[in-house]
Amino acid sequence: MIPPARRLTALCLLGAALTACGTAKQERPAAPAPRSPAPSRAPVLAPGPGGLTPVFEHGPRTRGKTVALTFDADMTADQGPRAASGERFDNPGLIRALRELKVPATVFMTGSWAEQYPAEARDLGRDPRFEVANHSWSHYAFTADCYGLPTVDAGRMRADVERAYASLRAAGVPHPMPYFRFPGGCYDQQALRALSGLGVTAVQWDVVSGDAFATDADAVARQVLDGVRPGSVVVLHCTRSAAPTTEQVIRTVVPELRGRGYRFVKVSELIGGTGTGR
Repeated sequence: MIPPARRLTALCLLGAALTACGTAKQERPAAPAPRSPAPSRAPVLAPGPGGLTPVFEHGPRTRGKTVALTFDADMTADQGPRAASGERFDNPGLIRALRELKVPATVFMTGSWAEQYPAEARDLGRDPRFEVANHSWSHYAFTADCYGLPTVDAGRMRADVERAYASLRAAGVPHPMPYFRFPGGCYDQQALRALSGLGVTAVQWDVVSGDAFATDADAVARQVLDGVRPGSVVVLHCTRSAAPTTEQVIRTVVPELRGRGYRFVKVSELIGGTGTGR
């Protein structure tokens, strides 16, 4: 089932804008040898009917006040020149804030981002406070009509995900997690079938932060605070040029949610608490 449009708008607008200066032609990904994405100890959901890739949106609502903050480190296949000219697709201040506040988090990273910022990818991947997951290599959409994003051919979807895992490892991320976030949050049955057998769980969300292109950090913080429920997954961004308020949002939201009794966890803890995995 395709997620409701209200969950996709903010994130997909980000993806569309980030690709606006690029070409819609998909680069042919390399074909690394298939490898298991992460150690078997990482919890994943069991495959769906016919072996379809399972989809996770939020954790249990009745097992305590937990919430997972997730951050998409977006960079598309054709944005290298923009990064080289000085546009910042990273956000060191945000990562510093998470560390200062002692907040665990899950970062969904594109392979192209890891190749552009290998030292930052390695630093995140080796910090036990964070877990690094897959956001595709190209950040091209896995469905048609995904808010203007270029698309990955169905026959190349699996290779795009495998290439991202290869890029994460090459950057020094020792154990990328078996979690995948579709670019723009857009997927369909064809996309779920294409990734069958990789052992990944597709991770969506139930709270859109609205940090994409936001200029009012207080408004974004209110949207997060109004949306969080026990077991929530919040989608935010680790892309300074397109989401400049996120660090301030975190510095507001974290103490407020802690004051309400919430505990911050990684996505892996929420998935492990569902009781439906393997």
